[in-house]
Amino acid sequence: MNSFTGKIVEDIGQMKNLDSLDLSANRLSGEIPATLALLHFLGMLNLSNNNLSGKIPLSTQLQSFDPSAYSGNPQLCGVPLPNKCPGEEEGTEPPPIATGNEKKIQEEDGDKLITQGFYISMGVGFAFGFWAIFGPMLLSSISGYACFKFLDKLTDWLYVMASINLARLQRRLQS
Repeated sequence: MNSFTGKIVEDIGQMKNLDSLDLSANRLSGEIPATLALLHFLGMLNLSNNNLSGKIPLSTQLQSFDPSAYSGNPQLCGVPLPNKCPGEEEGTEPPPIATGNEKKIQEEDGDKLITQGFYISMGVGFAFGFWAIFGPMLLSSISGYACFKFLDKLTDWLYVMASINLARLQRRLQS
């Protein structure tokens, strides 16, 4: 309600950290700039009661707002408004907007690599890898003995090094 007139400037998309935009009840005209879709942090939008026209730019961000954010603009069309733009078929529905967990799943699985086969092959690969490394140690007493002797010496060495370094640190703190 600032009595703004004219068009919404194209440069509005450069305000990357904008989280709230209320341009309601003004005398703005023209189309909604496509750069408005670049405002990814926009959590609240109200463009109602202006004289905006044309199609609402397509982006997950702008279609996720309530239709009331665009009300009072009789020449405005497109999702999420019920009125279709000229040239759009009446029978076609836009793809549903994913929200919450559905949106996260769609983003993570956008490349379609994570499937049931992926999990099965991971399990089979783990089993083969485990038995390729540890199988000979468990089945052969010589290699098993050598491996466990090495691990025993390694843990002894780590314990001695930790004790020496701790004693050095205590001496430095006391001085």
